[in-house]
Amino acid sequence: MRYRTLGNTGLRVSEIGFGTIPVLSGNVPVLPDYYSPDLQQAVEIMMHAYRMGCNFYDTAIPEEYGDAEYKLGVFAEKAGREHIIISDKARFMDGNDMFREVQRSAENLGTNPDIYFVHQVDEKNQDETFSRYGALDALCDLKKAGLIRYTGIATHYYSVAARAAADSRVDVIQTSGNIMERGIMDRIAADERFRGKGLILNKVYAAGCLLPEFQPQELIGGILHYSFSCALIGIGTMEQAEAAMQAEYAPVNFTFDAVMQRLSESFSPVRCDRCQRCICPHGYEIHIILRQYNYYHLGKRFWAMKKLRLNIAEFYAHCRACTDRVCMKACPQKLRIPELIEMIYELSRQPLPSEQQP
Repeated sequence: MRYRTLGNTGLRVSEIGFGTIPVLSGNVPVLPDYYSPDLQQAVEIMMHAYRMGCNFYDTAIPEEYGDAEYKLGVFAEKAGREHIIISDKARFMDGNDMFREVQRSAENLGTNPDIYFVHQVDEKNQDETFSRYGALDALCDLKKAGLIRYTGIATHYYSVAARAAADSRVDVIQTSGNIMERGIMDRIAADERFRGKGLILNKVYAAGCLLPEFQPQELIGGILHYSFSCALIGIGTMEQAEAAMQAEYAPVNFTFDAVMQRLSESFSPVRCDRCQRCICPHGYEIHIILRQYNYYHLGKRFWAMKKLRLNIAEFYAHCRACTDRVCMKACPQKLRIPELIEMIYELSRQPLPSEQQP
């Protein structure tokens, strides 16, 4: 296992980190794949990763990650708290709420987390998060009080990550990216504001969607040349831990064209790297719709369709009426976005196998 310095924090973190969603038990509406190991099994899986050199473990409050926070606390005691780095997070933007949740997380873990993130910060809730007395201010107060060591912002949006990079209160930024959805990573690599910030990368496997088409060594190797500190891999079994951590993978130079070519052997992918430059004047998130289309064809049919059907009909109606086409003008891939939205709308109207009448 190789190690990298986490921005200006001074922490040395394993290049591959352990994402705890897959070890949760119960019925939590997060990512679609988790394995529900019992406490003993979950601790052994985390210990297996630890023995291979992993020292970074990421979790979240029970409402988001089920009992993973409790399981991580038991593992931390077994491994020796001083040997691992824990990051935790909660989806609360108000300062009072965040203050309460950090204290609750410390109780669940049985220890204070090293890094605490405001989770799922997006373009709608960012102002509250960054405002005076918002969640970020609360984390700064908790840092001064010694309840956490470093503050963090976790987001899937480049604009929010860039705002966090420019904010001196933020120590660590967690965002998403992989060899297909590389747009945010490419923009971060070219942005001087991120220098000195700790960078954590999640969704390296695209929630598992890319595993049928690519090997773990390709997915991990394909992002190693980016300047993040730790790549989080969701791990729910011993085999997954070994696949992610048993080898020091060499960087692999996967061009975006090469990734699209590989995917084209199975379906016709939309050539969207989620750079998020396609701003819709009506506020619809084009990159998410295009993402769910690709995820649908990469095996997450029920999950992706559920997401698509939330607002695709409304989106399609506005898209048909729009004459500005600012989204197309801003797209580096020159995608014909209105045509793609129409195609995806038609797809959403088709029944899934379980919905068909016998």
